[in-house]
Amino acid sequence: MTLSTVLPRGHRKLPAERRRRGFTLADPLGALAILSAVAVVALWVMNQGGPLSLTAPDRATGSLGLLTGLLASDLMILQVIMLARIPWVERSWGHDLLTRRHRWIGFASFWLMMAHVVLFAVERAVREPDAMLDALMRVFITDSWMLFATVGTILLIMVVVTSIRTARRRLRYESWHLIHLYSYAGIAATFPHTFVDGADFHETWTRIYWWCLYGFAFAVTFLYRLTLPAWRSFYHRLRVESVVTEAPGVVSVTAQGHRLDKMKTASGQFFIWRFLDGPGWSRGNPYTLSAAPTADRLRITIKAAGDGSERVARLKPGTRVLIEGPYGTLTARRRRQPRMLLIAAGIGITPMRALLEDTDYAPGEVTLIYRYSETQHAVFIDELREIAARRGVELIFLPGPRRAETSWQATGPAHLSDDAQVFKDLVPDIPHCDIYVCGPPIWITAVRKAADGAGAHRDNIHTEEFAW
Repeated sequence: MTLSTVLPRGHRKLPAERRRRGFTLADPLGALAILSAVAVVALWVMNQGGPLSLTAPDRATGSLGLLTGLLASDLMILQVIMLARIPWVERSWGHDLLTRRHRWIGFASFWLMMAHVVLFAVERAVREPDAMLDALMRVFITDSWMLFATVGTILLIMVVVTSIRTARRRLRYESWHLIHLYSYAGIAATFPHTFVDGADFHETWTRIYWWCLYGFAFAVTFLYRLTLPAWRSFYHRLRVESVVTEAPGVVSVTAQGHRLDKMKTASGQFFIWRFLDGPGWSRGNPYTLSAAPTADRLRITIKAAGDGSERVARLKPGTRVLIEGPYGTLTARRRRQPRMLLIAAGIGITPMRALLEDTDYAPGEVTLIYRYSETQHAVFIDELREIAARRGVELIFLPGPRRAETSWQATGPAHLSDDAQVFKDLVPDIPHCDIYVCGPPIWITAVRKAADGAGAHRDNIHTEEFAW
């Protein structure tokens, strides 16, 4: 392992004890999500009789089919709300955590929906064994709004299948994102049969509950996914100012705009970017700021990984830009410790470069570890050295291929030490650092494991995955 240290390690202030996070809005938000599922079960018990509805086989399958359908609907709505880009929800949970929980809830909702479909099919078959095909035709096609529900279910199955990791790896980001939008159409298509055919929806309080839940999901999605981004794009009037090649396949785009400081963007955050340069402009891509935001400029740095990112290299100055954001919590606002350790792999250096530029820290309080496979693929080396010399940052460069899939290290002489020991050698006071990590998901997992083994507290490890 090759180390390149620009400045010697300076004096560090060590706290007497670790500081734990206090109460955040994430706590009541999680409780409300759980309470919504409890409310659904309670309404089912009130309207169906709970265990009393499970006495006869056909009644039991129908009642359980209704319960699984209600829970699936509740979780689908929670998914929409979680990724509606509500600012205080994003700040409380963080985009990465919201995305992971959105994924877990999505699969739970899917299996409940499948149980709902199967249980109602069984109920009709038990009730009409001599006319089973006609019964199934009615429940899936000819009954009121059931054709819409069937089509919506097929759309949701398509979204879930393409969300499986193996399938996602075979898709371009743009294709996956387009398919994922069909989930909104799927939810909308299943909506009418719920209110028309669902026995539970004939009660006043039940109708009020579901109308409020659906209405809230629609309102926040319309406001924060459509209206607010449209207003910000119109007001800030962003246009491409320059496109600069940083390394093979890597370019930086600087966009100039009006009163960008009003968005209160912080280094380490990202936007969804759409460049109005021709066909395909409607498909947004998430890119993190690679320089501290100013009142009239934002800079992003992009590695070619799909059609959208490859097109960026061909952008012309003056091209209009639409934005959603800012999103993400990999910012100095999460800092709790007097020292910072920034760890990046590959293009994950982009938010770290921005954090180094404008975070409030004293000389000797920050260490940056930058891992990259080959020297020609490293970006911002000169900029990092300039910031380090000016602000007293310790730089550690780790070039070379990764030692192993489960390791965060590069191959080299230090590979004889385990991952946690290398952290202890490089940053002896790691238990008293806020640790910011950005890179591929598997690599981030290895960093987390090693940092934990070196004594870091999990609340002091802040991550942003370059994945979708």
